[in-house]
Amino acid sequence: MAVAFVGGAALGAAFGEGFAVLHDTVKDVVSKARMFKPILKSLESTLDRLAPTVNEITQLSEQLDLPKVETENLIKNMEKGEKLVRKCLKIQWWNYCFKIYYSYKLEELDKEIVRFCQVDLQVHSTGNELRTLVNVNINLQKVDSVVDRQRVLCTVRDPPDFTVGLDMPMKELKTLLLKEEVQLLLLTAPGGCGKTTLVQMLCQDDQIRGIFGDNILFVNVSKTPNVKVIVQNLLNYKDMQPTFQIQCDEDAINQLSQLLNHLSPNPILLILDDVWLGSESLTEKFKFDLPNYKILITSRTAFPRLEFTYHLKPLDDVDAMTLFHRSASLHDENSYIPAEEDAKKIVRGCGGFPLVIKVIGGSLRRQHEVVWHSRLMKWSDGQFYFSSDTELLAHLQKSLEFSDDKVIIKECFMDLGSFPEDQRIPVTALIDMWAELYKLDEDGIQAIVNLQELNIRNLASLVMARKDAGEVKSYYNEDFVTQHDILRELAMHQSSQESIGQRSRLIINISGNNLPKWWTEQKQQLINARLLSISTDELFSSSWCNIQGSKVEVLVLNFHTKNYTLPEFVEKMDKLKVLIINNYGFFHSKISNFQLLGSLPNNLKRIRLEKVSISSLCETLVPLKSLKKISLFMCNIGKAFENCTIQVSDAFPNLTEINIDYCNDLEELPVGLCDIVHLKKISITNCHKLFALPEEIGKLVNLEVLRLRSCTDLSELPNSIRSLHKLSILDISDCLSIMKLPKHIGELCNLKELNMKGCLRLRTQFPESIMDLKQLKLVVCDEERARLWEPIKEFLTELKVEVAEKDINLNWLPK
Repeated sequence: MAVAFVGGAALGAAFGEGFAVLHDTVKDVVSKARMFKPILKSLESTLDRLAPTVNEITQLSEQLDLPKVETENLIKNMEKGEKLVRKCLKIQWWNYCFKIYYSYKLEELDKEIVRFCQVDLQVHSTGNELRTLVNVNINLQKVDSVVDRQRVLCTVRDPPDFTVGLDMPMKELKTLLLKEEVQLLLLTAPGGCGKTTLVQMLCQDDQIRGIFGDNILFVNVSKTPNVKVIVQNLLNYKDMQPTFQIQCDEDAINQLSQLLNHLSPNPILLILDDVWLGSESLTEKFKFDLPNYKILITSRTAFPRLEFTYHLKPLDDVDAMTLFHRSASLHDENSYIPAEEDAKKIVRGCGGFPLVIKVIGGSLRRQHEVVWHSRLMKWSDGQFYFSSDTELLAHLQKSLEFSDDKVIIKECFMDLGSFPEDQRIPVTALIDMWAELYKLDEDGIQAIVNLQELNIRNLASLVMARKDAGEVKSYYNEDFVTQHDILRELAMHQSSQESIGQRSRLIINISGNNLPKWWTEQKQQLINARLLSISTDELFSSSWCNIQGSKVEVLVLNFHTKNYTLPEFVEKMDKLKVLIINNYGFFHSKISNFQLLGSLPNNLKRIRLEKVSISSLCETLVPLKSLKKISLFMCNIGKAFENCTIQVSDAFPNLTEINIDYCNDLEELPVGLCDIVHLKKISITNCHKLFALPEEIGKLVNLEVLRLRSCTDLSELPNSIRSLHKLSILDISDCLSIMKLPKHIGELCNLKELNMKGCLRLRTQFPESIMDLKQLKLVVCDEERARLWEPIKEFLTELKVEVAEKDINLNWLPK
């Protein structure tokens, strides 16, 4: 089917015809080409799902402003794809190379068709066809956030932007992995040598991707592995539900067997990252007699029982110096350039360990000559190899030197150990902690500065989503911090230099019901910590011993269970200001003993809850008169606030900020919240079922920020919004269903920023009252909406309209 590309109608017709031919061909071939059946079934499923959308696009093609180049390229590729599908019938079963090549090409075609319908049409559409495209986006993008977050855990992350000395090890590792006789391969090296980075590079290799495709499964095993959790993560990653409830490890292994058999005979690569000594038996449980199934293990321990092992060596002198130069920014003309021999002396002391080199180099970045010489004097012992993690930590500890004006950054670094290993730490949680512990600004600007300093020093990785204008200093919900496990150990090691009772930061990790000996020995364990973090696993039964924590200001509780009981000792924490409850399990958790918080004096200011059933809290809701901010992330809300034992406004009379993010069952903003007259900020983001705001929202006369981004079902803003005369920021970005602005929006006399990017249905002329927004300084939108603002700018002369960058990342959940 050769096509002469002309106007929109012909282009749309050609697109529809090419799609139909490919669709029919796949349906015809899928049952005949047995060797390609899995990938063809996947492609058929994609085409089935998109067929109604493509039909409507074809019918509306005269009004469509189809992206010409992208559409033509896709039509050509669909023609090639149709021929490719036909060729699948001719490939012999023994021709493995052709199978890999054809599978890879079909997979790429599948992705290209989905990407075109999701992205290119979304950006280029300009007519009543928006109904179709909005539905495409809602149906294809609206994901269950709980499942999607678990899915992230099995995705191989991209390697760092800059790597050195790993190209040859990657080739050697790949060669060994692809040998026919190798099913299980161990990659071993001490901590901080770059094992995980090497695996990340391997998974980006074209040959590896061509062979294994989407069947690269990544599992971070860590120190206390849980087979049930690992398997559940893998099932979620592949969009599969367990055929029965997983009650024990044996159940989990049976489910894993079913998953792998479902993916087979396509090649499968399972990566078990960071397997600790004592957990090597886990690898045996994951072995199955399947063709083209391989397991790659990374560990600090060289397990002798494993037949095939690759030893990753430290960097040689040349590569180590290259990495050090970059980490210390010695290429920067503003940096002090040390004598070559001095630099070599420092690098040799790092033993060729990339992590140590990056951290030590980061600690010297842009430092004065005096600092360099001072550090050289202290580091003159010249460690050349670290025989244990203890020696490695001791050497890394040397990098934790900060000037007097930056000593708070060291405290922030140690606070990162309050969160579980291999979990992403929300920036917003750190902002809450540090605002109270160190009196940092509540908007989080200083917290971000401190995190950037840790990032520069390579002590943590700060991952920030792209910001639109106006968001840089106000919106951090999608930002997070990660930390290498060695650095987390360093943070915890630094926090544990004093005796239990005298530590200012007490971090407790409990496995099962095995409480630390020091805790069970005394009935009334007295602690002086300002920050207390307690992490428990799914086997913990909430059987607590007592702690006297009268000085605790921040309490972080990390757990994995469906039911969780707040410890009784919380009610004696007279100075508690911040409570952070993180549920890392699969299911929303019911919290008991929440009423204990009512016994606290007027100090508790901030509560952050993750994956908690709010209805369980409302049953025992108590007045929290000092509470200023509450954050609900991935919680079940529903109509919980309507069934509280007391009115929400009585429970939180002085609340000034509420954040609701990824609460997928929230359909309407609880009316009771509109009676909390002190509210200044409301942020409801990624709540895809939210379809309406109550008219009573107009009673929030002190509201300054209203953020409603990515609420895809929200169809309009209530007229009562006109009463919010103090509102300065309104964010309705990616609210795909909003079709018009409120008639009296001009009465928002203090509105300064309006973010409306991604409001694809908002294309009618704005209401006349918009001319009255005299204080409006910034509007963020896409190109089509920007054209609607052009005549208005003649009257609002100080207004800046910024066209947001095209963001093709359709996964709104931060990874």
